Amino acid sequence: MKSPAPTRHALSQLAAACTLLLAQQALAQQAQQATPEKKSEVEQLDTVVVTGIRKSLDSSLDLKRKGQGVVDGIVAEDIGKFPDTNLAESMQRISGVSIDRSLGEGSRITVRGVGPDFNLVLLNGRQMPASSLQETGPSNSRAFDFANLASESIAALEVYKTSRAENPAGGMGAVINIKTARPLDSKRMIASIGVKAVKDQSNTRLPDTLAGSNVTPELSGIYSDVFADGQFGIALSGSYQKRDLGYNQASVPGGWRAFKGDENNWGTIPQAGTPGSERITNRPKAGDIYSVPQNLLYSVNGIERERTNGQLTLQYAPSKAVTATLDYTYSENKLQTKRNELSAWFNFGPTTTTWTDGPVAAPLLYQEIISPATSDVAMAGANYGTRNKNESTGLNVLWKASDKLRLGVDAHKATAISAQDSPFGSNAVLGAAMFNRGTTSVDFSQDFPVLSIQGAPLDASKMLVTGSSFRNSYMKAEIEQFQAKGSYLFEDTSSLDFGVSSVKAKNRSAYANVQQDSWGGRTSPADYADSLWIPQQLAPYFGRMLGSNAGNLYNQFFTWDFGAVRDAAIKADGSDALFKSSNQFTTDRRTTEESQSAYAQYNTDWEWGIPMGAAIGLRYERTKVISTALVPTATGISWVANNEFSVSFGQPGFTTLEGKYDYVLPNIDLEAELNDKTKLRFSYGESIGRPGWGDIQGGQTLNQLVRINGGTGAQGNPGLKPLLSKNFDLSLEHYYAKGSYVALGLFRKNISNYIGTGTVQATPFNLATPANGTLFKEAVSKGCQGTDLTCIRNYILNTYNGSRGVVKTGVDSNGNATGTIAGQSGDPIATFDITVPSNQKSASLSGAELNVQHHFGNSGFGLSANYTYVRSGLKYDNNSLKEQFALLGLSNAANLVGFYEDDRFSVRAAYNWRGEFLTATTDGSGLPNPVYTEPYGQWDLSLGYKWDKHLSFQFEAINLNDGVQRLHGRTKEQVVYMTQTGRRFMLGARYNF
Repeated sequence: MKSPAPTRHALSQLAAACTLLLAQQALAQQAQQATPEKKSEVEQLDTVVVTGIRKSLDSSLDLKRKGQGVVDGIVAEDIGKFPDTNLAESMQRISGVSIDRSLGEGSRITVRGVGPDFNLVLLNGRQMPASSLQETGPSNSRAFDFANLASESIAALEVYKTSRAENPAGGMGAVINIKTARPLDSKRMIASIGVKAVKDQSNTRLPDTLAGSNVTPELSGIYSDVFADGQFGIALSGSYQKRDLGYNQASVPGGWRAFKGDENNWGTIPQAGTPGSERITNRPKAGDIYSVPQNLLYSVNGIERERTNGQLTLQYAPSKAVTATLDYTYSENKLQTKRNELSAWFNFGPTTTTWTDGPVAAPLLYQEIISPATSDVAMAGANYGTRNKNESTGLNVLWKASDKLRLGVDAHKATAISAQDSPFGSNAVLGAAMFNRGTTSVDFSQDFPVLSIQGAPLDASKMLVTGSSFRNSYMKAEIEQFQAKGSYLFEDTSSLDFGVSSVKAKNRSAYANVQQDSWGGRTSPADYADSLWIPQQLAPYFGRMLGSNAGNLYNQFFTWDFGAVRDAAIKADGSDALFKSSNQFTTDRRTTEESQSAYAQYNTDWEWGIPMGAAIGLRYERTKVISTALVPTATGISWVANNEFSVSFGQPGFTTLEGKYDYVLPNIDLEAELNDKTKLRFSYGESIGRPGWGDIQGGQTLNQLVRINGGTGAQGNPGLKPLLSKNFDLSLEHYYAKGSYVALGLFRKNISNYIGTGTVQATPFNLATPANGTLFKEAVSKGCQGTDLTCIRNYILNTYNGSRGVVKTGVDSNGNATGTIAGQSGDPIATFDITVPSNQKSASLSGAELNVQHHFGNSGFGLSANYTYVRSGLKYDNNSLKEQFALLGLSNAANLVGFYEDDRFSVRAAYNWRGEFLTATTDGSGLPNPVYTEPYGQWDLSLGYKWDKHLSFQFEAINLNDGVQRLHGRTKEQVVYMTQTGRRFMLGARYNF
């Protein structure tokens, strides 16, 4: 079948289709005699009005038992009451599904070891856009953040783990379909309102200047009804949730620098026999790898979150043959963040160290000797806000053209926008410090890294503002989708499904950063009143972390009001230009994917000694990628410090790159009913995972910091192919009693086209560098050693100040000249290592899923449990310093849910556990270092009481065990992030009319 042309006016096309279909009503009304429907339609999950935990589990069981291929799901206990406070937290109960938590709440999902970017999320069968911001800028992720969508209007979740020809391409791990309430499905009036009071324990673990309200509200309501003998239907739902929370974190955000034991480089420990080597205990051997920390940071973070959701659905069925549905969904998630920090940065001077055994060694003690005590005790602060807004509008018409033929058309437009929601920017940081830090050490022997500082008494009169950064980040994703589908029933046991679609997916990511790098201090402590700085003890905010009560902890820091200190900095600086974000984006990347597809699937049942069934399908997918980018134009290089060169940028410019690909994706599902209780399934299918937006964006960017031997940069590659997965599934399901079953599933994914990064050397913009340039060589000829950069800089700055691009600004505390030396014509052209994404790797992953669900007769008790085991040979090698590719998010997982319910009471206790997994292959240093998330388990509890048929009460407790999440590097001692949140309690009431 020929693919349709790209659809630019999907809604107008749909209107025309509606007119054509409605004109056929008379014919359709003549064919209203009831006839058997084909199997695939009978087995579609409709929105079911259910009551109680047990009925919800029974509905989910029916979805699994009757579905094509391997499909799991969750159905709402009642319309407007999902079994968890968050959709991601509900999906983590499904075998094979693991979640990433953000701010103590589920946000993104990994399915069977395939990460969030490669799982496709649909809303009522329509592809959903996704946008989000990180502290450093747009995320460029395709992953849908379930924290943006409240659960009150959700009727069901379907998780398709095997390929289906009708599902849009892009869900290599799984396709998740979120189903909302449809009034003509329920065919009755549903109306309820709910209120909750929320207390987040994490909010009580913050300084008063950061803490929000102790109790916050949640409001929700839903109304659904049908009119005119079932011809018209309306459903309206909405929710408002305010949550004040916090998290406290110990981290090494600057990352770890890894070396071989016999290496001599910046940051290495002294070799045997050289000065300082006597202060090393259990020295790493020559072939060992060891790592040193760039910094240590403690932060306390207060967050105010407001989430608003609403949905309106209108349905019209002029006859039993035609149903039209118009729906609009809106969600908004606003986050206001305030943070204070205490940190110490290491300059890799003289050290005292104690090490674990190799071959991969980590410091148990890392101490930097600082004398005199003039280094900075950094106490930065942040204040910023972000707003995530999602809108989706869709129109759908279904037509039963005859007893055998069904047709449907659907048009949809959706946007997701993430942007700043604060006058300070999407991420605003003010550096503050006092410069009295002496010898500094960190004890990494326990889970909590303990910072010790000699001297450095807390002194408000020594505090001043240093550097700052005010970012304005923006990301917008947009989907325009048109689908036409049909099915034809050949006979009672066979049918053909078919369809075509067109999708235009657009992504824009942009940012601007107003930054001053005067981290050594820009103004004077006298410019800041002592009353601005509020003394605090550190340990009370980290009570859940083992080791935080150590007696040698530097247990003091200042908190402060961001706005007040910013005002003082502006007054001292004489201008606010450096202390506010900019609306002039310096980087602006815009990418469009235009995809056309067609599919056909034949479904049939037969008897072959036992009942058998098959679905054989084929999907064709064609995609064109166009990427246009506005990136800074580099104009020169200046030598600003001993081993620091800086790129200067002028007006940005646009560049455009293109790419395209097409795939034929087959699938086959076979099932056999071994008896009336046991079903055997086999599935094979091919699916794709589209490259991340950041990988296919055009435009070459250079990093501002350059070293003496050159610089670094990056560019995207719109010509990347998607990941291709060949998927095999085998499962055996035994439904031994009503509501009870046991199932074992085996799966394997052979994945090719994994994306890695390659490095190419280039000379972008032909930038002249003073490194080894004319003046550099002259300084060497006058007696400076070629490696003595201090001598060379002193000569150039003192000799040529005011000419040949040389500007001397003064001298430092050691009498050495400070200033800048610009590259000149005739100097060498700087070489940059440009990283470019490319399709490089193939890998396989395999695993098993075990599911058990059991109802204990009519006692009201029941349980549900599952375990997922996943493995792959493509693991990170901690013994290598080379850039590596390894599978992210690959972990085992388990769930246990126990419940009891009767006519009035319901109780549900749920435990979720996720094993260790690789989170990233680079850390905050930007170097190739692994980051692992350690095993994490969490208990949740919900209680319900029905006062009567109208009024009910609920109590929910999240993270009852008060879990702490920890990430580490090559060894457990190399902490990267350790995060403490808290328990969350909710007490609510709900009234059904």
